[in-house]
Amino acid sequence: MDGALTTAAIPAPIWDGFDLGPVTIHAYALCIVAGMIAGLWLASRRWKARGGPEGSLIDVSIWAIIFGLVGARLYHVVSSPDAYFGPNFDGTGDLTKIWRVWEGGLGIWGAVALGAVGAWIACRRYGFKISAYADVVAPGVLLAQAIGRLGNYFNQELFGGPTTAPWGLQVSADHPNFPAGALEGTLFHPTFAYEMLWSLLGVALLLLIDRRLQLRRGMMLWSYVAWYTAGRTWIEMLRIDDAEMITLFGTTQRLNVWTSLLMLLIAIGFLIYLGLTRPKTAEAEAEADSVWRAGREPIEETATETGSTAESAASSGAADPAGPADPAVDGAKVNAAETKKVADPVEKSD
Repeated sequence: MDGALTTAAIPAPIWDGFDLGPVTIHAYALCIVAGMIAGLWLASRRWKARGGPEGSLIDVSIWAIIFGLVGARLYHVVSSPDAYFGPNFDGTGDLTKIWRVWEGGLGIWGAVALGAVGAWIACRRYGFKISAYADVVAPGVLLAQAIGRLGNYFNQELFGGPTTAPWGLQVSADHPNFPAGALEGTLFHPTFAYEMLWSLLGVALLLLIDRRLQLRRGMMLWSYVAWYTAGRTWIEMLRIDDAEMITLFGTTQRLNVWTSLLMLLIAIGFLIYLGLTRPKTAEAEAEADSVWRAGREPIEETATETGSTAESAASSGAADPAGPADPAVDGAKVNAAETKKVADPVEKSD
């Protein structure tokens, strides 16, 4: 291996966490938590800008996160079953590893699928549109994914095949994930870093497009899916870690590659449909911009407006106790006064 390339390479991590009493705090977990915090921060700012009530986004997101974590782990177990069930499900795996999330292994598509279920339940409970919530949090999800991918570096996992690129990744030769048969000092594609940079670029791009076009009714969500899957497809092809292989149309690829391609096509289809059916009137645009489901708008706003109207009416009544003037009545009074003047004799002066 060329010495200059090795010097410029991404070095293997020198630690992956620390002990806090009897508990080990893993760097992987810290990256996941940091990603969640950053994603929620961005989503909260966008939620407030859309007129969502303060704190309610966190309420919905708690449901989405809990469901999403379960889904992410299940998807990983299904897509990489050898460690848990053994090759070809021969029973030589270790089922207890299913619960050891801190060792790594979360599948984004499981997180999106079950996370969406949790968000849908919460949105119906609190009266929000699931499409509005999804549009608001989509860039935050991508930001969380970018930061979370850094955890793969500390776990020395999810890297690609050998490379001579100066940004190649060093992996400890004594690490369990070091590829069998590879020479010590071999550099590998840092695919987790590729995905992290792709995701950060996507966050900036989506926010810029949203500022100009105001992506609503799920358009931001499907734009996120399209961007992420477009990058995940080619990045996934570089990886060499164990994965479930699927053969379709005479081509064998990793399950995540086929999943990404399928979701990319679905996202493009939804974007075309939503683009063709964009709101054409100001009323329709206002309705699309609202985060509330029909009939679930806050009662306080209506009550305030009604109270203001009643207060205004009361003020008008207080200024004129006799009530509003009637032109017909006033005219009659004037005519009666004129008739009386004609009938009475003219008064003599002294």
